[in-house]
Order: sequence, then structure tokens, then C-alpha cells
Amino acid sequence: MSAKRPKATPLDPELEPEQPASVEAAPASDEPYDMEELCRERDELRDKWARAQADYANLRRRTQADIEAAVRRSQQGLLDGLLLAIDHLELALATPATSEETKNLALGVRLTRDQMLQSLEREGVRPVPPAETFDPRLHEAVATVESAELAPGTILEFVRPGYIWGEVVLRPAHVKVVAEAAAQEPGAEPETPSGIEEQA
Repeated sequence: MSAKRPKATPLDPELEPEQPASVEAAPASDEPYDMEELCRERDELRDKWARAQADYANLRRRTQADIEAAVRRSQQGLLDGLLLAIDHLELALATPATSEETKNLALGVRLTRDQMLQSLEREGVRPVPPAETFDPRLHEAVATVESAELAPGTILEFVRPGYIWGEVVLRPAHVKVVAEAAAQEPGAEPETPSGIEEQA
């Protein structure tokens, strides 16, 4: 015996799902793209990006330079004090050592000086190199001597060593240099040394 199929009941019109309203396609724009305007905007954005990168790189360099300058200022006082201590050790070594005790003392002073110089060298401090001609960036003239044989500006003697820290001159070297001889006025008689009477 076959099962009876249920009778189909008509759907209530009020319960029927609403049909979506037909969506009208947006009308295609007939206006073409302005390629020249798009290229111009692209170039402007590219230039702004390049300028922003350059500004950032410059800012990093300035910041790094300011940091290094601040570190140098904080260390320069210490370095100046060490150089002064080395000067005192040099003066002590210039004193002749005659006895065995003073010789041993001089050896200890020399080792101390060398150790201090090595420590400064590790920090980038080096002596002003020897030179024959005066350089105002590296030397300071503490005495001058007139000479007819040597050219003016010739260095005769290094009185005190100078030191350079990287590209900065911590202190110039004290030197004795040849000065230009004073020109004698024409017709002027040479001066008679004091204490010597002219013979009639």
C-alpha cells in the first residue's frame, strides 16, 4: 500500500520572499583618463618621496655629528689634563740621572709616559708630525730668530710637542722659527754696539 502524498498548499502571497529590485548597471563613463594629469601627479609624489628621504638622511647625519661633537667636548678636558701630565713627565726625564736610584726612577717615569701615550693613541690622539716649515694650523711660534741664511718660516726647534685628535688640533706645537729680517733704511748707518766707543 503506497503512502499518500501530502497535498500541496498554496503559498501565502504575504509570506513569499521579496524579489530583489533590479539593479541597474552604472552607465560607463565616456570621458577618457587624462594620462598627462596622472603622470604629473605620479612625478610630484615621486619628488616628494625623494625629498623626504633626503631630509631624513640629512637629519641622521646632523644628529650623528651633534652626538660626536658632544662626546668630544666631554672628553677634551680629560685629554688636555693627560697631555699636561705628560709634559711634566717629559720635564722629569730631562733631568740628568746620575745615581742608580735616579736611573731606576727615570725608567719608571719613562714607562709611565709611554703607557699614557699608547692610551692616547688608541683614542685617536697622535703627536703633530715633525716639519721644517711653519704651519699656523699646527704650530704656534713662541720665539723668532732672524737669519740671513734660512728662509722666513723655517722651524728651528720644537719647544713643546703638539697633539692632534682625529681632525681636531688639541693643542699646537710650540716652535722657534726664523723671522724675516728687518729691512734697513737706505743711507742709515749701522748701529754701534753698546759699550764700544767709536774711534776718532
